Amino acid sequence: MSELARIALICGVALSSAAIGGTALPPPSGFLFWTPAQQRVGYRNIEKIFPTRIVRRGPAVFPLIAGDLNMKVGYQFQGSHWDTAKFMTANNVAGLLVIKHGKIVLERYGLGETARGRWTSFSVGKSVTSTLIGAAIKDGHIKGLDSAVTDYLPGLKGSAYEGVTIRHLLTMTSGAKWNEDYSDPKSDVNQFAVSEPKPDGENPIVGYMAKLPREAPPGVKWVYKTGESDLIGVLLARATHKHLADYLSEKIWSTFGMESDAVWMLDRAGEELGGCCISMTLRDYGRFGLFFLRGGKIGETSILPDDWILEATRQQVPGYGFQWWVHPDGTYEAVGIFGQAIYIDPDEDLVIVTSSAWPQADEDKSYAISDAYFSAAAKALHGR
Repeated sequence: MSELARIALICGVALSSAAIGGTALPPPSGFLFWTPAQQRVGYRNIEKIFPTRIVRRGPAVFPLIAGDLNMKVGYQFQGSHWDTAKFMTANNVAGLLVIKHGKIVLERYGLGETARGRWTSFSVGKSVTSTLIGAAIKDGHIKGLDSAVTDYLPGLKGSAYEGVTIRHLLTMTSGAKWNEDYSDPKSDVNQFAVSEPKPDGENPIVGYMAKLPREAPPGVKWVYKTGESDLIGVLLARATHKHLADYLSEKIWSTFGMESDAVWMLDRAGEELGGCCISMTLRDYGRFGLFFLRGGKIGETSILPDDWILEATRQQVPGYGFQWWVHPDGTYEAVGIFGQAIYIDPDEDLVIVTSSAWPQADEDKSYAISDAYFSAAAKALHGR
């Protein structure tokens, strides 16, 4: 996927060249090409390499109670027997968490990661950002999903985004023409990434997106556009008049009961990247999954519109909801390159989290290995 090169270009200035425990931090300019050894250090120390903003936790912690931790997962895959250890080794898993009926039934760490360490999320952050759109609608900052994008981002007036709604952004069906070809230095994903902040204070992402031509009417054609996920983030900041990290802290992090502060990577304009890169602990990944699985509630009060989760996790277009990947069986995922995932099975009351360091950002065989494990874990826990 194209996020990785984009991030490397947007956040091309190191904050520190220090070493952690004798191990040098990897350079930000080589983010796309970090070796496995560099990934192990870099992914858990993002705030020491790139500019970030803190997502602050609150005074109380949502308890994750350990259930029966003797869970065994055994299954046949690719003609041989697999188990949890083989899965973690094959997919270079740093953290694996399985929560059934609100209780931890399996928790494992690798690659030097620990329960107290943070790990970056990549595009899992898209699902968090889209959830904040729901919160902003509930709070009255945004009128609704069918509000015009230009009402909140006037810099897009007169562009291909005229007539595009927030719903279209969430489902990546704006109709604006977009090229995500990494190998083409003139592609949109490579060009908008190096746009400099404008003197008038407008986010350069907005300025670049305003120049895109239209290739289809809004709502007709789905094209994966990382730029539009970032537009969602800029729109949120304008509508709420708050940094995304602060709004996330206010609505979820400090109130639901996350155990640790998170950190959110910033773009060149000093704004959070709406499409990626919130670093959090493995258990807080799990808590976010539980927050969503349990109706987006803080205590007994939902912070989201009544139908938000139903709409966000149904197939608005084949395979995709509101920045969530949706499967035909009713399960859904927040997915990030290099093996980050929050997998949710509402029927089984199940959340599975992985944080990983795949050798390749986006490879079919790695997804197949994860899918097989998630399915096997769900079957092992069925009826329990």
